[in-house]
Amino acid sequence: MRQDLERVQSPGPRPNTPELGARQGHRNAGAAQLLTSDGSISDEFERCLKHIFAKYCTSPPPDGPNGKRYVFLSPPEGAYLSSEGLDAWATDTNGTPFSEDTKKELREFMDVTDTGCLTFKGFLQIYQLQTENDEEETWRDLSQHGFDRNLRLVSSRREDADGDADPLVSAHPSPEKNRAAIKTDNNANPS
Repeated sequence: MRQDLERVQSPGPRPNTPELGARQGHRNAGAAQLLTSDGSISDEFERCLKHIFAKYCTSPPPDGPNGKRYVFLSPPEGAYLSSEGLDAWATDTNGTPFSEDTKKELREFMDVTDTGCLTFKGFLQIYQLQTENDEEETWRDLSQHGFDRNLRLVSSRREDADGDADPLVSAHPSPEKNRAAIKTDNNANPS
C-alpha cells in the first residue's frame, strides 16, 4: 500500500500551486485578481459577487427591455439573502445548505439585517475572508457559478444565456453598459 501512495504523490508542488511567497487573492498570475494590493475585493471580483448574490436575493433585479436579462446582474438596494436564498446559494455553490451552526456564525459575525438575513455587505465579508484564507476555494465557487479565471461568464455555464442571446447584452461587462447598448440599438432599429 505504501508503494501505491508513493506512486500517487508527486515529487514537487501540485500543478497550479503558487510559490510559497504568493499571497492569497493574488495567485492568478497574468489574469484577473480577486483582491487588490491592499487586500480588498477587486472591482472585477465584486461585479461577479453582485451577479451571484442577485440570483438568490430577495427582490431579484428586474429584467431588461423586452424581458431580456442582463448577463451581469446587480442586486437592488437593500436586497438580502433570506434563509431560503442562503440555502439555495450554499447548495448551488457547495452541494449542500449550511448547517444551523454555520448560519448562526454568519448572523453573529457578518453584516445581516435586523431579522438576521445576510446583506450584500455580509456576502462580501464572507468572500473577503475566504479568499484571504483559501483562494482556490473561491475560484471553485466562482466556477460553480459560471465564471472563468478571467472573471468572465463562460457562455456554456450561463444560466440565462440561450442560443439566440442578444450579443449586445452579453458583450458588455456591466448592466449600465448593457442598458446603454440596448437603448442605442433600439433607437437605431425601431420596431
